[in-house]
Amino acid sequence: MGLNSTPEAERLHIGIFGRRNAGKSSLLNALTGQQLSIVSEVRGTTTDPVKKSMEILPLGPVLLIDTPGLDDEGELGLQRVQRSRSVLMTADVALLIVDGLEGPQREDREILQACQKRDIPVVMVFSKLDLAEKQDPARVQRLQNEYPQAIWVSAKTQENILELKNKIAVSVPEEKPHSLTADLVSPGGFAVLVVPIDSAAPKGRLILPQQQVIRDLLDHGSMAVVCRESELAQTLQRLQTPPQVVITDSQAFQQVAAIVPEEVPLTSFSILMARRKGVLKDAVAGVRTLDFLKDGDSVLISEGCTHHRQCDDIGTVKLPRWIREYTHADLKFSFTSGTAFPDDLSPYKMVIHCGGCMLTQREMLRRLRTARRQDTPMTNYGTLIAYLRGILDRSLRPLSSLEG
Repeated sequence: MGLNSTPEAERLHIGIFGRRNAGKSSLLNALTGQQLSIVSEVRGTTTDPVKKSMEILPLGPVLLIDTPGLDDEGELGLQRVQRSRSVLMTADVALLIVDGLEGPQREDREILQACQKRDIPVVMVFSKLDLAEKQDPARVQRLQNEYPQAIWVSAKTQENILELKNKIAVSVPEEKPHSLTADLVSPGGFAVLVVPIDSAAPKGRLILPQQQVIRDLLDHGSMAVVCRESELAQTLQRLQTPPQVVITDSQAFQQVAAIVPEEVPLTSFSILMARRKGVLKDAVAGVRTLDFLKDGDSVLISEGCTHHRQCDDIGTVKLPRWIREYTHADLKFSFTSGTAFPDDLSPYKMVIHCGGCMLTQREMLRRLRTARRQDTPMTNYGTLIAYLRGILDRSLRPLSSLEG
């Protein structure tokens, strides 16, 4: 994908944290070479997270997130601090900006501990190097000895800004996501994509997993034939040769499986997305927990994005209904969306997550590790629906590997 077409979930998320007036906005402007955030000597100028998608060499496509000060005060200030901390839920790497004139404070140490708890790489950055060296060079030397892993920069003079970019690049463990379709469709081959158009479909556009599969096919020199489930039978009849795979929206799984001949490989966008994020193997193992649910058990259904709930919403309406019909159990359901995902999963017998197309691979893996640590099975929408419809084995058959 090109710079402008790279989705947020495929970008490196860099959260910029620190106390008020530590130099976060100045550093963001220095990193990008643009005046993206307002810079002022007035404490608390940044009142909401500021996001900027761009490309920074040698990092590639990134999403930079400038956050309000961690030491903000008052009722509104505490809300802004909470917003800053919520950025940690999606950050691949954290830049902790410490005022070089003051040194680390309590809020800086707290954010370091929060990052360590979430396995988020941290780059500690001491700001205002030009001023600190003039005012108290001995203090600068002492802090350099005390924090040898930190890097000192000056946004004003651009000193060490390039070195900071390189330090960010090497701090992030390389996790290359699995290709969506490379092992399913050969160059020159084609896939049939089944895209239902119902009341929940976004007007005038395809949802992100559908867009990504089409782009992935094109990138590998393959072709895509796109239709609705109502035209699928007609589409297959008109093709001179069978497709190498049929990929469907999970909600149409049962109808599509009845139409597609058994010898034609069949899977779903959601299952491919789970494999790309590296969570499919756990999702397949976790879905079998459905067979052991009983009256009174609690189930968490979590989505990575926030959207307007339809009257027959998949996450809050359809899935609970289908699960109750399958288990015949009186279950309790809880729901989260966006960056909200509980650290304590002990109340839940299982977690059912969306495909995570709006979350980075690292955030999906962090959520999975949270579930693993607490022995809470976790599956995803597509795997669950295929299991409920009795076609999970068939939907996994085309995949050369469950590993992401």
